Amino acid sequence: MSRLSLAIDAGFVPLPDEGTIAVWGPSADADLTALPQDRVFIIQPFKPDHDAWATRGYIVSPLPEGRFAHSIVFLPRAKDAIRARLADAAARTDGAVSVDGLKVEGVESVFRDLRKMCDVTSAFSKQHGKAFTISAGADLSAWAIDDPMQDGPDGFKTSVGVFSAGAVDKGSAALAAALPAKLPAKIIDMGSGWGWLSAQILKRDNVAHLDMVEADHAAHLCAAHNVTDERAHLHWADATRFKPEKALYDAVISNPPFHTSRTADPAIGRAFLAAGASVLHPGGQMWIVANRHLPYEGTLSELFADVKEIAGDASFKVLHARKPRRRR
Repeated sequence: MSRLSLAIDAGFVPLPDEGTIAVWGPSADADLTALPQDRVFIIQPFKPDHDAWATRGYIVSPLPEGRFAHSIVFLPRAKDAIRARLADAAARTDGAVSVDGLKVEGVESVFRDLRKMCDVTSAFSKQHGKAFTISAGADLSAWAIDDPMQDGPDGFKTSVGVFSAGAVDKGSAALAAALPAKLPAKIIDMGSGWGWLSAQILKRDNVAHLDMVEADHAAHLCAAHNVTDERAHLHWADATRFKPEKALYDAVISNPPFHTSRTADPAIGRAFLAAGASVLHPGGQMWIVANRHLPYEGTLSELFADVKEIAGDASFKVLHARKPRRRR
């Protein structure tokens, strides 16, 4: 049984007899079997996990809607995002708010901080994490963020918890600097984030159509504010599953992620590369940037006939691939 299920059985997460139970940010592999599915409302802004829960028949939204009888909060990665999510849950919940998190996610410091602010049950410790409950009516407004969209670098808007919210990512900057002055006409930016790299792509000559595909809903909303060029078309979608509506692309440009949690997983980046190759026409090209240690050259060589490193330093490498291999 999962830590949440055990905590519910042990009384550390007391569920109400009626009303909607909001579950904030559960990953696709979270165990919610102890909850009454017909009363569960899942808030999941990450598109792959959002779609996984929707496929199982749950009501899912990227944003909270209305009020809740109880909330269960899974912790995001960033400290400010954790605090903002807990403050939002407390403000929207008439009953108690429960928390489930791993030690590596900072649950112990969250537990200590909350005990200084409001009434909190003792913690149920299991499976390298903790579950506990904040009493109804807790005031966490000190952690609230009035406007989730905030001023970022170079006049762009970013949001708490999105990738590289406080500065232009160095890898994206390296990729943008390595792009040629003239690009193909139809391009997809896979994992477009809050839009900085896409904005640089649109400055190049010859670009007629740019699909911006991003799985993080908060970053997607920022990108919609940041990139208003009529050639740009924004999609809140899983880039590894995204397909063009009409013709295939002339080029893929990407700073692919290599983790969705605190643990690095190069398989995520490899999935981006395979998906990118699959949406290119036979003469298509791909430009990507990656951390120097990530082993993407082998994958690209399996997918393309011509692969070269065109720029880089001790930290990053920019790779250019041409001529997608025919898929059998």
